Amino acid sequence: MAIDVKKHKKKFLDQKPSINLVPFIDILFTIMIFLVVTSNFSATDVQADTAEDLDEGSGKPNVTDVSGDQEYYVMPVANLHKVTVNGQDRSDAIAGSAVGVQARVIDQGEVSIRPGEIIITTPPGISVDQAVQRPEL
Repeated sequence: MAIDVKKHKKKFLDQKPSINLVPFIDILFTIMIFLVVTSNFSATDVQADTAEDLDEGSGKPNVTDVSGDQEYYVMPVANLHKVTVNGQDRSDAIAGSAVGVQARVIDQGEVSIRPGEIIITTPPGISVDQAVQRPEL
């Protein structure tokens, strides 16, 4: 009895691969169940900002939101290295990337905050020395 190699080779080449999807679906559902059970779906209690809370485009902090009647407010700016008041350099008033700005200057003056820099124009009657001070950390 002779083995027919050509017939066996043709039968082997004509076979199409069959992919069994049942194990794939089982593994997929197992992973999904694991993710759902281990996930944390608790909601956080965060209030959205309303239009009344935002100060549109002026760059000034909303002092009315701050409780108390402080004379100076600390303005932190990331990597603050320069403070200019009416064209004079007051970088000596920087402590810990923050500077204390007088409340009247914030309300009536002009405060421009740029990356690493604050430029202040004081209202009439406030000197450069009164406008900013070094905050105590």
